Amino acid sequence: MPTWPKPMPAGGQFALVAPAGPGSLEASQAHAWADHLGYRLRIYPGVFEKAGYLAGSDERRLADLHAAFADPEVDAILCLRGGYGTPRLLDRLDIELIRANPKPFVGYSDITALHLAFNQLAGLVTFHGPLFRSELLPGLQPGEGALLAMLQGQPMGEIAHPSGWPLKTVAPGRASGHLAGGNLSLLCATLGTPWALQSEGAVLFIEDVNEPLYRVDRLLTQLRLAGKLHGLAGVLVGDFAGISTQQLQPLLAEFFTPLGVPVLAGWRSGHCQPNLTLPMGAQVVLDASERRLLIA
Repeated sequence: MPTWPKPMPAGGQFALVAPAGPGSLEASQAHAWADHLGYRLRIYPGVFEKAGYLAGSDERRLADLHAAFADPEVDAILCLRGGYGTPRLLDRLDIELIRANPKPFVGYSDITALHLAFNQLAGLVTFHGPLFRSELLPGLQPGEGALLAMLQGQPMGEIAHPSGWPLKTVAPGRASGHLAGGNLSLLCATLGTPWALQSEGAVLFIEDVNEPLYRVDRLLTQLRLAGKLHGLAGVLVGDFAGISTQQLQPLLAEFFTPLGVPVLAGWRSGHCQPNLTLPMGAQVVLDASERRLLIA
């Protein structure tokens, strides 16, 4: 069974790290966000660094990530942004350190590579949820409540989905399995490596941004040819920014209906607002017929 991290305590401390791309940040504004919620915030040095399209060197980004997990005063870890950079760290991660210090770890997009490593190699439940720079600063927090509720304790039961964004049943049915996946492009980027998606028995979650329909087709084809669609328990389709669920549905039906598993589309997680937090690696129940997702 996967290990759920300890709940975020009242008055606890967030760590802010930048394991992928760079982004500007006003430290005072970041601390004000944490103070307003009754928490503390420690900002690691790499947050303020930039090396081209990376937030500092690989060594700096890796050191900050390891230090945040190792620090006993840090209760949960937030990522500054996605972009690119986390696959460069995979073969240097201290998995034993992560396993020994199970903390809530939050991010999405390029952060998918770290979710795969922490879920599959450390057995840790992590959180596909908001990035600090784009979604948690004042005035940009429609998914903040869902994130905090998830971090404050191991939730059980249904994950509420906002009624303003109706879900679509692509293939009916009900199935249980561990929630796996993330950004579709990143999932494909790890194929052929020791960190590739372990999809057998999984409820596969996918999302992406600014990928035209033919490229989504290509990415799904790559997963299929790599054998990663075989043995799935179900599929949860998140936001594909730039493509509507209606446009995407025929392609989803083509790839997933032959599998005979439940498929639910239109879930508000990914490059969208609100961006609902999902517990990656956790056991879930997907009920595509009733359009529900539950934590088992």
